[in-house]
Amino acid sequence: MIETINYVNSSAPVRHQHHVMQSIQIVKPREVKTIFTRIPEPGDNEIRIQIEGCGLNAAHIPIWEGREWFKYPYENGSPGNEGYGYVDKVGENVKHLKVGDRVAGISFSAFADFDIAKASEVVKLPESLKSMPFPADALSSAMNIIKRSNILPGQHVAIIGVGFLGALLIQLAKAAGATVYAISKRPYSLSVASLMGADRTFLMENVFTVEKKIQQLTLAKGCECVIEVTGKQAGLDMATSLVSMRGQIVIAGLRQDESRSVNIQTWNWKGIDIINAHDRDPKEFIRGAHEAIDAIVSGKLHIASLFTHYYTPDKIAEAFEAMVNKPDGFIKAIILFN
Repeated sequence: MIETINYVNSSAPVRHQHHVMQSIQIVKPREVKTIFTRIPEPGDNEIRIQIEGCGLNAAHIPIWEGREWFKYPYENGSPGNEGYGYVDKVGENVKHLKVGDRVAGISFSAFADFDIAKASEVVKLPESLKSMPFPADALSSAMNIIKRSNILPGQHVAIIGVGFLGALLIQLAKAAGATVYAISKRPYSLSVASLMGADRTFLMENVFTVEKKIQQLTLAKGCECVIEVTGKQAGLDMATSLVSMRGQIVIAGLRQDESRSVNIQTWNWKGIDIINAHDRDPKEFIRGAHEAIDAIVSGKLHIASLFTHYYTPDKIAEAFEAMVNKPDGFIKAIILFN
């Protein structure tokens, strides 16, 4: 358990001295504070990571905005699950990692100077990626989603929602040999989709208008695969309209704020397959992270231009609001700690 340190005087302690680190805490919806805690010690088979940066993702929005089932104040450093940085200390029995290795992996309190992770649940990053952020959760998810989608050359694939994850999936679907249609509410996102290789882009305004255009492009068949990334009801409805007979809808957008409804009559009539593409198995996460590294190093996946906004920890509230409001130019925010 992380111990919070209370200081009597008003001056903040010097970070990293006296075993002290800074950590961000969401104390209530849309309000954060910086707290100081003792730097945690790794246990057996664990490592301590000096966090270089941590990505924000859409799954954090409900926690930031507030839902009645969340308990505040939120845990220190949470929900930071896209941290990357350098191994600062290794616990007993850790053999394949050493102090100074740059790593990314599964941890959940990375809105902080340091975080603890199991040594088996991180990947070592190659020297060629030294200057690049590596939000492993999102990158691994993209590789796992595309694997579960089983896209074949020549298929028509619609990707609904073009944020960071959608932009990755466009590239991977193109690499699989598909014709890719990108759909988003934001004109800026569609310009990014084109840069990522989408064959056609559509504003997500009217489901029937988009369906008509894609029906024309696919000779009235629809898309054999539709990847829904928005996590919203509108995205799910559009996926139902665009998928072909005996096609598949891949659920890639997280839904953790409220229930969704589906048109089960249409799903049944079309005889479609539904794939929930998020994987909670740490082994699959690590496999996907390694595949992401290979894809980036080989040039199959381009990510550098998708990191559009960088923030220091004291500006994390601004980062959350940018993620919610998505101003033009916004795709992915990174919080820089060290």
